[in-house]
Amino acid sequence: MKKFYLQYFILIHLLVLTFFFVFFSALIHNREIDLNLSHLERIKKNRVLRFISTNSIKTCYWYNNRLTGFEYDLAREFADFLNVDLDIVTPGRNNMFSYLEQGKGDFIAAGLAITKKRLEDVNFSIPYMTVQQHIVHHKLVFGPKNIEDLNFQTIDVPRGTSYHARLEEIKNSGIDLNYILHDNIPTEDLIQMVSNQEIKFTVTYDTMAYLNQRYYPDIRIGIPVQEKEYLAWAVNKNDSQLLEQMNKFFLYANETGILNRIKDKYYSNIENTDLFDLKIFHHRIKTRLPKYKKIIMEESMKYDFDWKLLAAAIYQESHFNPNAISFTNVRGLMQVTTATAEEMGIENRLIPAQSIKAGIKYLDKMAKRFDHLEDEYERMLFALASYNVGYGHVMDAVQIAEDMGLDGTRWHNLKAVLPLLSKSKYYAKTQYGYARGWEPIQYVERILTYFDILKQKKNH
Repeated sequence: MKKFYLQYFILIHLLVLTFFFVFFSALIHNREIDLNLSHLERIKKNRVLRFISTNSIKTCYWYNNRLTGFEYDLAREFADFLNVDLDIVTPGRNNMFSYLEQGKGDFIAAGLAITKKRLEDVNFSIPYMTVQQHIVHHKLVFGPKNIEDLNFQTIDVPRGTSYHARLEEIKNSGIDLNYILHDNIPTEDLIQMVSNQEIKFTVTYDTMAYLNQRYYPDIRIGIPVQEKEYLAWAVNKNDSQLLEQMNKFFLYANETGILNRIKDKYYSNIENTDLFDLKIFHHRIKTRLPKYKKIIMEESMKYDFDWKLLAAAIYQESHFNPNAISFTNVRGLMQVTTATAEEMGIENRLIPAQSIKAGIKYLDKMAKRFDHLEDEYERMLFALASYNVGYGHVMDAVQIAEDMGLDGTRWHNLKAVLPLLSKSKYYAKTQYGYARGWEPIQYVERILTYFDILKQKKNH
């Protein structure tokens, strides 16, 4: 009996050993296969593309429990181009290049300028944007008029950035400036410190400066300190296949309008900022918006709208003034017409709650007419334009765009043709005739500016 148990025990152990031998052999075999694959092939096999970036308004950030931002949207399009999922790695700006070298991410997409020093370590894609470095200072601080005026000045910048490299060059050229380097602090934090007069100067790209001027209207954009630079994505030196696909993607994104659409979403109209208007808006966010915030949130929730976007639209309509009356006699917070008030079932459009209910309900009606648009963001832009100029005029502009061979489902194409509704050559052939087509463009752009500001306000 003991002999039987011994034989049984030996047999079980042999089976277990055989299993582990086969299992680990398969692992080793698969590992060898993986090692033989190129980086691009492993990305496609694992179906995940990891991009290294920073948490910043110019790259990617969380809003309404969703990632958004210029670099994130562009990287997501690249992942779709490769037919893989997208993952993000945010190790802090100072650690991005070491993460890339260690294989903890596949490429860097973080608003990087192509510099000689960086070219020693990485390869860059085709550039996707041109930028220029500028001094940023408070409106009460006299900014330098030229590079020589930087003598004896102190400038705060993030360590390891192209701003840091440029100030080093200026100092080495004989300008006696002092610069303070900050580790893993976003540029927008330094801009806020300038706005609060905690520091005197910082340096950033023009795009970043104009964007932040929306949030801090007391800052001023000073002299350029560098020639034009080019932003691009970075890959490891030996990663030629991924670089090739990246460049193919950028060519594709240029040809199809993807790149322009994303640029338009985040950087449209940033230079045409009315600082006085923005100062008033920031003030009225504190003094007027709280009276209507609850009802705006409640009504927005009914239709699955972002309440901050609706608040921005209401401000554009009336500056949160419930007694506002336009020259065309539309009235109230959402400037509802008599006909629309009746259609939406309200009795008094000067009562704030009724005006908000009617306006949001009508905007939902407009949005539903564009359900065929795949992009939710663009659907809302079409709806807002229709709220302003009328659905019929928007559809006339869509027809003009399509007659010109443009994609009539894209807002940046609609912006190009809406002004044509004021020209007889075009409106004579339309169903609804003449319209001041530039007005809905300005209307939507202002709403998007106010919306962008509200998105960055954590306490509103």
